[in-house]
Amino acid sequence: MSERERLEALADGARAAGRLALDTEFMGEGRYRTLLCLVQLAIPPSTPASPQGEGNDADAGEHILVVDPLLDGFDGSALAAVLADPAIQIVVHAGRQDVALVRRYLGTEVTNVFDTQIAAGFAGLGAQVSYDSLLGEVLGMRVAKTASFTRWDARPLSPEQLAYAREDVVHLLELAGELERRLRELGRLQWALEECEPLARSSDERDPEAIFARLPRIGNLNASARPIARELVAWRERTAERHDRPVQSVLGDATLMEIAKRKPSSRTELERIRGVGASSGGRRAEDLLDAVRRGRERPPDPAPELSRPPAPKPDDAPLVALCEALLRARAREAGLAYELLAARADLQAIVAAVRTGGAEADVRTLRGWRRELAGAELLELLEGEVSLSVQQGKRGRQVQIDDA
Repeated sequence: MSERERLEALADGARAAGRLALDTEFMGEGRYRTLLCLVQLAIPPSTPASPQGEGNDADAGEHILVVDPLLDGFDGSALAAVLADPAIQIVVHAGRQDVALVRRYLGTEVTNVFDTQIAAGFAGLGAQVSYDSLLGEVLGMRVAKTASFTRWDARPLSPEQLAYAREDVVHLLELAGELERRLRELGRLQWALEECEPLARSSDERDPEAIFARLPRIGNLNASARPIARELVAWRERTAERHDRPVQSVLGDATLMEIAKRKPSSRTELERIRGVGASSGGRRAEDLLDAVRRGRERPPDPAPELSRPPAPKPDDAPLVALCEALLRARAREAGLAYELLAARADLQAIVAAVRTGGAEADVRTLRGWRRELAGAELLELLEGEVSLSVQQGKRGRQVQIDDA
């Protein structure tokens, strides 16, 4: 059976089962974009349609197929159709980059994602737990990982590499099933699915405008320098993509900003800028100077007036600690990883907004299920409508919420 036929058979199996496990191996070092090197797929072993031949491992408890997207003539259309089918749940572990890579490489949408790392957080197993640790804690399994630091872009792949790749999906569907069962019992499954939804939109596409906005101290550039910085960003992206090199190896951020500020019009002026290095000679220098000239010709671009949230103050620290105590108590009661509820920056923003009497902080803690679980109560605490107390009980010290 050919690679295409095995992939089509697995796609049929995924439709019959309504589930597909997905993992990838990739190489990002020294490249403009991360290179997708392998795609590991699994469907349940009881599925009527399943791939046969090399790459299928029924003895391991799942039907496995390891797909090589670097093969000449690779056709991933069958996989793309499955990934875009909302009736098929795509199971991943810490899968943001996996989803981004297959979306870009296959030119497809990915829908109905279930991430076991996210699910573990809602089951009280930690917010950043590794796949290996989760297998041990939930299923009592251990996997042998012997090829974690390897060249996935080199061909041919060794039996050890292929075995390592299969291990990443061999128990993934079983793990997802057990986590779903636990979350359903806890009444947290919908919360976990809500948290997984943004993963379907994961992308590693490079947006020059977003890259420009993230340049260091971009807000300090004057209106005539900002168009030059935009042209330099665009030139750097094109050059890095053409030569498949990391953008910082083409031109560092600090040097780019300095060129935009100084606006050099000759090689001599360009050479005086620290960090230009080899870029000051030959064709590269002309390209840089052309980018500067194009920027000079563009209309001035004043920095936009941004509404800044209230800055935190030292006096906010006790209130932030109080908020954290409440959230940790609620997370413990709900059997959730605390990290799912808030980061310290979220709490600082909430406290600062309440202190200044401004608009409510636009942070995740005050939206959706988080607001329902603890966010609204957190605002009541800061407004003095409720208070915290500590009670000693049979289960140790407990945080108690009381009417103020």
